[in-house]
Amino acid sequence: MAALNSTVPSALTELYSGLDFASLSWLEQTWVSWYAYIDNPTVATGLMSFLIHEVVYFGRSIPWIIIDAMPYFRKWKLQPAKIPTPAEQWACTKQVLLYHFTIEFPLIFLFHPTAEALGMQTYQVPFPSLKTMAPQVFLFFFFEDFFHFCAHQALHTGVLYKHIHKIHHKYSAPFGLAAEYAHPAEVFILGAGTILGPLIYCFFTQNLHIITVYLWIVLRLFQAIDAHSGYDFPWSLHNFVPFWSGAEHHDFHHMAFTNNFSTSFRWWDRIFGTDDKYRAYRKKVREAKKAMAGQSEEKKKEWEQALMRQIEKEGIEAEKEAEAKSLFGGSSKMD
Repeated sequence: MAALNSTVPSALTELYSGLDFASLSWLEQTWVSWYAYIDNPTVATGLMSFLIHEVVYFGRSIPWIIIDAMPYFRKWKLQPAKIPTPAEQWACTKQVLLYHFTIEFPLIFLFHPTAEALGMQTYQVPFPSLKTMAPQVFLFFFFEDFFHFCAHQALHTGVLYKHIHKIHHKYSAPFGLAAEYAHPAEVFILGAGTILGPLIYCFFTQNLHIITVYLWIVLRLFQAIDAHSGYDFPWSLHNFVPFWSGAEHHDFHHMAFTNNFSTSFRWWDRIFGTDDKYRAYRKKVREAKKAMAGQSEEKKKEWEQALMRQIEKEGIEAEKEAEAKSLFGGSSKMD
């Protein structure tokens, strides 16, 4: 206890009463030191949550910015004729940062009191084992994917699309930084799927540590940014895990406007038939590559570019139809 008292100020000593500080891992000791340094659990959790989000979001986006600047990688670019310019990436970054600091930063300080009210562990140590965290994280992926599948389709109708989701569809060929380029209302709606899963799970089980939530959010950010990267490599995860969505799945959604509404997994789109145009497109590409086996790479690229233009043209028409629909079907009169 002497080691603990020398590290933690008196205001927080009682929070860690009876804890053998020396038995903790380096990460757990750092965790205690953070809460001790801030000396206010609500502020400590809020700041840590925001910093983790910003570091992971922009840290994961930087490699894609570098890849976009290197012609070598164009052979894996899903829409190779559309490379984001530095000006587009900077404009996107400024908009994302504006929303992060003016909307997400103030709201994130509500997380600690909400989490604690539902029984979530926050400042407590030691951390749960990976064996405990792994199934929890999978459940959060499952919940968020279905939530996103439903909410995303709703955002493709009438006023919800025209005044909210259309901002995210500014880029028909997405790039990593654009993962959170969206209207604040969309960030709130779709972001709810990310945080509701852990909160509901915690309410019913009373067995969840915030470190598990952070692990989930880091993985979710990786998934979202990679899905918007615009690249499909031979080592991309969906090539090894067929039900994983990835950029190859989501890029079509931006190009064609329709289909592929889920985030992490492909199964809901397959079950409900909202991947029919996507599968038809992939089939055409496969058949054409076989038929053009003797043709030059330039001819193959010309044909694929023509098909992409056709898909995008159909997507523009689908977008107009979506803007005219009401949320409950039929036509929307609202402007």
